[in-house]
Amino acid sequence: MKFSFKNDYSEGCHPRILESLLRHNTDQQGGYGEDEYSLKAKNLIKEKIDNKDAQVYFVSGGTQANLIVISSVLKPYQCVISTSTGHILNNETGAIEATGHKVLSIETEDGKLKPSDIQPILDSHKNIPHQVMPKLVYISNSTELGTIYKKEELENLSRFCRENNLYLFMDGARLGHAITSEISDLSLKDIAKLTDIFYLGGTKNGALIGEAIIINNQSLQEDFAFNIKQKGALLAKGRLLGIQFLELMKDDLYFDLAKHANQQAMKIKTALSEKGISFLSDTFTNQIFPVLNHQIIEILSEKFEFYVWKNVDENFSAVRLITSWNTSNEAVGDFIKIINNNL
Repeated sequence: MKFSFKNDYSEGCHPRILESLLRHNTDQQGGYGEDEYSLKAKNLIKEKIDNKDAQVYFVSGGTQANLIVISSVLKPYQCVISTSTGHILNNETGAIEATGHKVLSIETEDGKLKPSDIQPILDSHKNIPHQVMPKLVYISNSTELGTIYKKEELENLSRFCRENNLYLFMDGARLGHAITSEISDLSLKDIAKLTDIFYLGGTKNGALIGEAIIINNQSLQEDFAFNIKQKGALLAKGRLLGIQFLELMKDDLYFDLAKHANQQAMKIKTALSEKGISFLSDTFTNQIFPVLNHQIIEILSEKFEFYVWKNVDENFSAVRLITSWNTSNEAVGDFIKIINNNL
């Protein structure tokens, strides 16, 4: 069997989660997220973000989280601003547009947004009331290109959004990897203070399924639960999500798993760099995009699965390699060995 570097959810879940699900399987609990595990997990998250007034909701996946947040927050005539690489634009089958909200995209080289990227959108949407109203800025951390927001960047973006009456929403499908990156200076507390809504992704970091939506802006909290239910995201057996996040949050397992994934990716990055390999973007998370010749891509494909991300020219392509909480030293060592023997 080939080892997969295609994504960070090829495996099931961390053994601790599976053990906890089995241990509590026959416990009788309330439904719809009112079980003791979900309530404890929500309190743990509030402690970690240092905001007891935040609201926390568990849903099953990232697309579901994005769809529910955006469709709940925006009025029918309001729209979203995203980078052209944003997950809501490229990987969600028009889920946001299907709820009636236009997504305005901005080309950026690093997958991140800054105030100077957004201002032209605001300037070109002043024909009131004949154009959609830009209202929510959607960002990902880490981004689809594996890059991360530094604290100063997020502070500047948050300030700009508040000055221009825009909501700031952070897709945190890989937030654990962003925070534990070796170059990160952002904490969960910082993110909670600087965003209106964000979510902690579990699916890509050790959980079977699950994302934790965290609403920091109290003006957006009212009636949010109705939207969860209406969109089919309120699980009767909410304990399935609560038990997982309780395990991930206690003892900082969530961050330990993300840090391991980052470290494994950086081992591969270092080995490739030492061979003079360039990268599509300079990342320090669990996603790397080395530019390889087609011959070495073919050799690596015999033992590993990964995506050919972008053709550079007739001889070279950028590939995307993603490591996970379960990426072993053996798999990384075998990959590096092939690189060393063929370059």
